[in-house]
Amino acid sequence: MAAALSRKAVSAPGKVLLAGGYLVLDREHTGLVFGLDARIHVHIEPLQTSQGVVLSEIIVKSPQFLNANWEYGYRLTEGEGGIAVTQLRVSVDDPLLRNPFVETALSYALTYISTSLPHHLIQPASISIIADTDYYSQPAKRSASNSRFLNFDVPLWDAHKTGLGSSAALVTAFTGALLAHYLPKSRFDLTTDTGRQRLHNLSQAAHCAAQGKVGSGFDVASAVYGSCLYKRFSPSILQSHGEPGTPLFSKKLKALVDENGVKWDTEIVKSAVDIPKGLRLVMCDVDCGSKTPGMVKKVLQWRKEKPEEAEKIWSELQKRNDGLAAELVRLSKSNSTEYSELRECIARIRALIREMSEASGVPIEPEEQTQLLDTCSKIPGVVGGVVPGAGGYDAVSLLVENKPDVIESIKKALADWKVNEGVDTGAVTIGKVSMLGVREEMEGVRLEDPTMYGEWVEGH
Repeated sequence: MAAALSRKAVSAPGKVLLAGGYLVLDREHTGLVFGLDARIHVHIEPLQTSQGVVLSEIIVKSPQFLNANWEYGYRLTEGEGGIAVTQLRVSVDDPLLRNPFVETALSYALTYISTSLPHHLIQPASISIIADTDYYSQPAKRSASNSRFLNFDVPLWDAHKTGLGSSAALVTAFTGALLAHYLPKSRFDLTTDTGRQRLHNLSQAAHCAAQGKVGSGFDVASAVYGSCLYKRFSPSILQSHGEPGTPLFSKKLKALVDENGVKWDTEIVKSAVDIPKGLRLVMCDVDCGSKTPGMVKKVLQWRKEKPEEAEKIWSELQKRNDGLAAELVRLSKSNSTEYSELRECIARIRALIREMSEASGVPIEPEEQTQLLDTCSKIPGVVGGVVPGAGGYDAVSLLVENKPDVIESIKKALADWKVNEGVDTGAVTIGKVSMLGVREEMEGVRLEDPTMYGEWVEGH
């Protein structure tokens, strides 16, 4: 008889790649990634069924959005093919009703659980996904209890994301909740180095499969470990385990996650990243966003066509990024409040990013964002800012003195800000710019108190 399963809750942070956009795709280079205190939360509990009724069903809900419910059946496949997951009661004509990140993470996690606990029946469960407010930029409604979570009151596919890495945080928290729920602590403990390492490996595999390509993985790494200096793993690691349902998938996945004969060569260094005590990170949301995959493709094409020009810029950019990381750590250790060198580090990085934009023909720091960053950088108490990650029109990042009057000055400047006349924005419509309520977060994935979600998990 299987032990009764209790409620569990896991959360994972969003991220911002402060330095190392594009470079992080290459194993020769690193990215300086900060976790953010906006988190994706996943609550899991046994699915209540009538006495004597046996189900193989997992219900997933995102109660902050309209009609965001997914029901999945699951079964063990032949030939050690792992657990196949099938969405129930869905129209094949409506692809919007599918959620590839949830579906893939569920299949991968259940497969790993079934190989870790063979002959155990995976009991049905009810899962709720709850996002902190700053992942989305559209208006939201307070609930009756005035809880920290808001009702976005739109279908999930109509929500405007702010670019904080919701898919990586979701896959990590979702996978962590499943493992914590089904596996005994002796097999999986989220609070240990081994537990986090296995969650990282499994989440990277699931996230990569869900998005249909092997990305750099910095977003999953920061979801698991929080702020860190990151060097990517070799893409070949995730190219040979097959898909759920194919022969030996479960065996290969377990070896990949547990590192039995498979060595992950990623490097994640927590000590190389810090925000000095008197500073904080601020994100300013530009409500329009960029098509990151298209931009990445064009930059890589430029690098292929002009390798010498690209390598010169990339190598110099790596040096300047290393200089920024070293200066942040130095300031943290010395408790100095003299930020002139830090200001110079940021300016040098931005200058080279603009050079890269021009050489590649890709708007990594578009003129509108240059204007926005220049305006913000002139505010007393703002050390400097960058267009993080792949660049474009997503939220910008600022390093600022951690003082209420500085924050108020930024909010006022953003409320009045508009693109100067004469700037050709092309097909891009620059929406309202507003400051998100997020800041840096050193901690990665963690267990949460399952009772904190109240109405969001009760009666939904």
